[in-house]
Amino acid sequence: MRQSSSKYTTRFVAGVTLALGAAWGAHAAQGDAQAGADKAAMCIGCHGIPGYQNAFPEVYKVPKISGQSAKYIESALTAYHKGERKHPTMRGVAGSLSEQDIADLAAFYGSQSNGVTLPETANPAPEAVAALLNKGGCVACHGANFSKPLDPSYPKIAGQHPDYLYAALKAYTVKGNDMVGRGNAIMGGVAQQFSHAEMKAMAKYLASLPGEVFTQPLNRFR
Repeated sequence: MRQSSSKYTTRFVAGVTLALGAAWGAHAAQGDAQAGADKAAMCIGCHGIPGYQNAFPEVYKVPKISGQSAKYIESALTAYHKGERKHPTMRGVAGSLSEQDIADLAAFYGSQSNGVTLPETANPAPEAVAALLNKGGCVACHGANFSKPLDPSYPKIAGQHPDYLYAALKAYTVKGNDMVGRGNAIMGGVAQQFSHAEMKAMAKYLASLPGEVFTQPLNRFR
């Protein structure tokens, strides 16, 4: 009798967990950029300092997030919230956010602009790098200038820090690590085609391009 009760309890808890997970994100919150500005204090300590480096679990410059699309910011924060992206600090931050908080922060960062006018297509890549980008089908998702993604939930990658781009690409290939890794079937399949040296070559080229993403200096927020 106890065994049967235990099985029922386990099924009940699992069902409640799945239901709560489905409910989170079922109703998209409307973002408020001004509210996001008020909530960004937790973000600016890293993302508001030009050149600031993440030190754990891997060293690289934190990404430029001002000028990213609101949908991408929302998608990334939601992935950290759910644990689909593994990063101890970002998981802790995102885990404390409500759907409304995420929508507001996304609206805030998506509303910022560096005023750069981009070409329709990116400057030609070196032949070897162009072959790698073609192999990965990068233009199809991130746009001909790598700043006009096919879907707004995909990131703008032109002008992003090269070491961050490399770390992000590599993270899609990591399995079974509690500190590092990203669960995305499409990007996982793409990234697995490349060696670390090839990832670095692509990241270096993409970082050299003019882009819409930038770091809003800390003192601008105060």
